[in-house]
Amino acid sequence: MRNPTLRRLVQAALFAALTCAATALLHIPSPIGGYFNLGDAVILLGAFLLTPLWGAAASGIGAALADVLLGFVLYAPATFVIKCLTALTAAALLRSQKTRRMRGAALGAVVGELVMAAGYFLYEWALYGFAGSAEALLATNLPQAGVCAAAAILLYVVLDRAHVSYKFGGVSSHDG
Repeated sequence: MRNPTLRRLVQAALFAALTCAATALLHIPSPIGGYFNLGDAVILLGAFLLTPLWGAAASGIGAALADVLLGFVLYAPATFVIKCLTALTAAALLRSQKTRRMRGAALGAVVGELVMAAGYFLYEWALYGFAGSAEALLATNLPQAGVCAAAAILLYVVLDRAHVSYKFGGVSSHDG
């Protein structure tokens, strides 16, 4: 594909669809409401492989669409903002580590997921009060964040070592 803008659009659309699928199709209901999902693993991977703005757009759109499809429409606007911020944070931290990409991926994944957990904590505090927000944070958001961060780091390492990551226009440990 010779048109770089079209290529990035197609890649972002792919990651938006993967994010939506990993969120909506691979979800496990939480005992306190809401659900566990693997969408953030795809969000982080998109942040690492795409450019920051395309990764953020794909993340926000895919995750918000999943909320709508699963009936959590009240969360969709907040999800869009929170997931965009998650992806931007992860992408910025990965890119800040010019020669240590794996350390940057780990840092980006962990801090990006902390942004996600904090964002939902604040949003749910406004909706349900402190106790409900704290319960969701501890029972759902932080465990999901840990699993998704670990999965994204592992996937990024595999793709980077296979020399696939540079094909997306993001960053690679093979960048000179």
